[in-house]
Amino acid sequence: MFIKIAVGSIPPLTLAAGRVALAAAVLYAFIRLRGMRLPVQGRNWTLYFAVAFFGNSLPFTLIGWGEEHIDSGLAAILMAVMPLTTLLLAHVYVKDEPLTVNKLIGIAVGFTGVVVLVGPEVMKGLGSDALRQGAVAAGALCYAVATITARLLPEAPPAVRAAAVLIWSAVQIVPVALILDAPWLLQPSPGSLASAVYLGLFPTALATIIYFHLISTRGASFIAFNNYLVPVFGVMWGAALLGEKVSMQELGALALILGGIAISGVVSGRGPPGGPRRSR
Repeated sequence: MFIKIAVGSIPPLTLAAGRVALAAAVLYAFIRLRGMRLPVQGRNWTLYFAVAFFGNSLPFTLIGWGEEHIDSGLAAILMAVMPLTTLLLAHVYVKDEPLTVNKLIGIAVGFTGVVVLVGPEVMKGLGSDALRQGAVAAGALCYAVATITARLLPEAPPAVRAAAVLIWSAVQIVPVALILDAPWLLQPSPGSLASAVYLGLFPTALATIIYFHLISTRGASFIAFNNYLVPVFGVMWGAALLGEKVSMQELGALALILGGIAISGVVSGRGPPGGPRRSR
């Protein structure tokens, strides 16, 4: 929702650059105040660079560009390809996260819930703007690659990992935005600016800390299913903040999504038995 508001008067590339730059500055200040330092080993920075590129720089730009012209409900469906891709990659590259029948069934049930939630009629829009839709789907695939790469990072506090990734993201995308968008010439609306600040502080800075905590304690498969919860919370916020009515269709969709997550088994147990760094 906030991306949709922000790109109304801020180009997607500048929006992506602004949110990661703000988040990087805030997190770097936070870790220094806590007496923590950034990792210094060369291989670490190579992995952090990859997580930044596939987890922030590229998907932020692709999804923002795609949502300029496609419906947010269709975007939610396209983003739902991320869990399946993540589970397949985890099966190949992460020793402790094999693909199971329950996970496949859970993905199918959860995806069905997403379609029911946004309305099956939204599917009719598939292919009408293939390039923009492909950009959103590609952004979802990027998140899957980033999640698997994050599982291979050496141990470090979540805030340190988050700061390192976001600093790399800013290094990657800010210069490109300055060259292509000339943001000093823009005249963004107050709503777009407020949305950009919100996106930088919460869905980027705070969420990245939470992301790395969950990667270490629960694994990539657990992270993958968060994409099914995005549209659910969209409905909840609409009801809580905008007074929108929740229909029986939406309640049924919620049951399917939560049921899919339960069937998958990723919420049971105590997380990856071998820790975050075991890989094939």
